[in-house]
Amino acid sequence: MKITKATLEDVKELNKLVNSAYRGEESKKGWTTEAEILGGIRIDEEALASLLAKPRVSILKLSDENGTILGTVCLEVKAHELHLGLFSVSPLSQGKGIGKLLLMAAEQDALENDCTKIVISVISKRVELIAWYSRHGYVATGSSVTFEEIEGRFGEPKVASISLIEMEKKLDT
Repeated sequence: MKITKATLEDVKELNKLVNSAYRGEESKKGWTTEAEILGGIRIDEEALASLLAKPRVSILKLSDENGTILGTVCLEVKAHELHLGLFSVSPLSQGKGIGKLLLMAAEQDALENDCTKIVISVISKRVELIAWYSRHGYVATGSSVTFEEIEGRFGEPKVASISLIEMEKKLDT
């Protein structure tokens, strides 16, 4: 397995991976599913292509020996912070250390870009995911945004009182 930067040629496969990791029946084969919390899609090909066109954004992909993308993470440098998003692992490949490898690659990218911390937003109802990030050194900042404030950006809520909480990991620079 190797981690490289995604290109426009990867958009179709990345779109399928991200949406399968979070939404629909395929997502229920892994532990990262949001299918009971949110409806709709997580992202589309146009949005992925737009992200790849941004100068301070890179999308990392972890591929197997056949070139199939098993995991991905989007990294955006903002001042001295690295914002991490679209963190996805194929439902059938979860629990095999792929997420940890991508998280380590994100930390390396942050250090190479002189970032002092990594910031991520996590759905408040995803207690198991919040716990996973906590085990990897992330702490809640106390900041959050309700889904009403970002209507339509990440899907349609199926449950009440849903928000995105901010977590961060300070880096030793």
